[in-house]
Amino acid sequence: MTVIGVLIIAVALIAVITLAKAVRIVPQQRQDVVERLGKYKRTLSPGLNLLVPFIDAVRTKVDMREQVVSFPPQPVITSDNLVVSIDTVLYFKVVDSVRATYEISSFLQAIEQLTVTTLRNVIGSLDLERALTSRDEINRHLSGVLDETTGRWGIKVTRVEIKAIEPPASIRDSMEKQMRAERDRRAAILTAEGHKQSQILTAEGEKQSAVLRADGDRQARILQAEGQAKAIRTVFDAIHQANPSQKVLAYQYLQALPQIAQGSANKVWIVPAELTKALEGMGGALGGLSQMVGDLPAPEAADHASQVEREAAEAAQAAAAAAQQIHDEVRVAEAQATGGNKPQGLPAPEPVSPDSLVNDPTDERERG
Repeated sequence: MTVIGVLIIAVALIAVITLAKAVRIVPQQRQDVVERLGKYKRTLSPGLNLLVPFIDAVRTKVDMREQVVSFPPQPVITSDNLVVSIDTVLYFKVVDSVRATYEISSFLQAIEQLTVTTLRNVIGSLDLERALTSRDEINRHLSGVLDETTGRWGIKVTRVEIKAIEPPASIRDSMEKQMRAERDRRAAILTAEGHKQSQILTAEGEKQSAVLRADGDRQARILQAEGQAKAIRTVFDAIHQANPSQKVLAYQYLQALPQIAQGSANKVWIVPAELTKALEGMGGALGGLSQMVGDLPAPEAADHASQVEREAAEAAQAAAAAAQQIHDEVRVAEAQATGGNKPQGLPAPEPVSPDSLVNDPTDERERG
């Protein structure tokens, strides 16, 4: 009974092992390469598969998904003899599991060595500056070379990326100094351009301001001149329309003479000898106001005439005082100029009395 039990257990165990070897479940995105007696038989697709127990065996299990491999940094020498460290990332997928199994023993190691070799060939033909700025070109070249070589292995290289290119520490310091100097130069250029634009705008503003100020001054002078011309024209027309007599003009001159003498700039006056005669002539003209035709006062204007005569007398007195003061100043100036000696020149005019300016002796003789 014991021997029979052992046999039954052994048969059951063999049946279980046989069933386990005969049934193979393959997951999605994986292919199993099956060999029969050491020779390739078939490739198992995802799902339930049956094998011949103890005859068929699975050689490899190939993952058909896209895979990512990051290779360690590799030292590469550039064309200008600088050693840089390059870190790469490779994206690939197996498209033919049979060739990936039988064409090469270890396709991952082969891809890594091929990547390093190709990268050294590409970087060796470039200088450091071009290598740092030509990553896309390097990636395309690597991808083309790897895809062409690994195609016969049943592997498709989809993408190659360079993660980092690390130059030596001394080169990094030099590059940082160069970039700092370049930024300083650009900042200085921008500052100078801003200062230049500021000065240009300031000069343009001052120019426009000066032009506008000059134009305003010109317009003001033109308007002032036009106003003065209009005022002179108005006064001239008013004088011609009023048709004043010589006596009125003489009276106006007598009124303006004290104001002329009171000017702050009138320090020294040169009084001609004929001034007395001129004043006497104006006095005679004022005295003969009542004898001229058309200037006789009306009976009802007697009061007004007497007021005019008083004003004329006051004006004559003021003119005589101004003339006497001017005469005295001229004498003092001559004495100072000659050092006290009496100058030889024209005789001094006789002093003029205010009555002689108002009452002309000729008019008195005519009235007598």
